[in-house]
Amino acid sequence: MNDLWAGLAAAVRLVVTLDPDLVEITLRSLRVTLTALVVAAVIAFPLAAWLAVRRFRLRRTVIAVLNALMGLPPVVVGLVVYVLLSRAGPLGVLGLLFTPTAMIVAQVVIIVPLIASVAHQSLRDLWSEYHDLLISMNATQGQRIRALLWDARRALLTAALAGFGRGIGEVGAIMIVGGNIDHATRVLTTAIALETGRGDFAMALGLGFVLIALALAVNLAIHWLGRTESEGRW
Repeated sequence: MNDLWAGLAAAVRLVVTLDPDLVEITLRSLRVTLTALVVAAVIAFPLAAWLAVRRFRLRRTVIAVLNALMGLPPVVVGLVVYVLLSRAGPLGVLGLLFTPTAMIVAQVVIIVPLIASVAHQSLRDLWSEYHDLLISMNATQGQRIRALLWDARRALLTAALAGFGRGIGEVGAIMIVGGNIDHATRVLTTAIALETGRGDFAMALGLGFVLIALALAVNLAIHWLGRTESEGRW
């Protein structure tokens, strides 16, 4: 219990004094996760809509695999990305290992299946309502996908927030490909792991409280920007 209070006190002290290291790793955490979220959304949303409107033989298998990939072990993802980006790997020439870009790549691999699966559930239900209308209007497949994505934007926001929550709390994969290098690739989660390893549980808990507050702040900001509560849809 004393560690919890000490951690809370450490979190307040870090925030009130605007600790330079805290500001740096917090901004880096946001940059890495939000970039990964945007890239993952660009991939996952059209994929989910395409699976909702398109019928083909292996569709159910693809959906089942996509759902199964939501449980990808982050450490395995980190290991695979590490091998791909290592000097002996096929993408080693890019020199991305132990950089924030490698961390973004790992996060994208982890959260794309989650966002696509959650989005697909909503888009599939919406497609059942829109099917006859869009077919009667002779809409092309691209028009159907765009219509679904626009009208399901609030549900897609929820899918994106789920991906953000998974990404901002990730530590295993990004530590493998990022290396937790001070002033280079250290983010909140890897800093928490480092302080825990040092035995400084108060500082680790303080950083943990800051991480929770950051995640809540971003979620509330996105809800406010999306005006989900102003139209009685929340």
